[in-house]
Amino acid sequence: MKHLILAALMATSGVSATASAQSAEAPAHVPTAMEVEVAAVETAFAKTMADRDFEAFKSFLDPETVFWSGGQALRGKDAVAEGWKGLYEREAAPFSWKPETVMVLDSGTLAHSTGPVTAPDGRIFAYFHSTWRKNADGEWKIIFDKGQRYCPPPEAQ
Repeated sequence: MKHLILAALMATSGVSATASAQSAEAPAHVPTAMEVEVAAVETAFAKTMADRDFEAFKSFLDPETVFWSGGQALRGKDAVAEGWKGLYEREAAPFSWKPETVMVLDSGTLAHSTGPVTAPDGRIFAYFHSTWRKNADGEWKIIFDKGQRYCPPPEAQ
């Protein structure tokens, strides 16, 4: 039963049970319940962009959050909110993202998530790297976020 619940959570979270870089001989990574939990939080965070819900976006930000973008850091919840506000004021979402890999410390207090950032036309143009911290209320809040430009591999000849 526990495996069925974990499989159902994995299916709804979008986290793959296998890593794309694994060799055929390596055993597949089965996400832990905590990894699935963080993937669900990251997915809900991304949904705020799709839903154009700026207030919900702000609810995921830790007071100490730091977002890097365009070579500069936005420090603190208010600065990040102000820096991202314009992205939520547009009629259509300028991009979307989803978790592809999630890792959680054994202590269950910090997590790292990463995945593709997609343009409205479906083209991947970046990868995000986010660090989440579980607060005293048991909520995951984002504390670090940075996008990295995506360079596709050269075509096979």
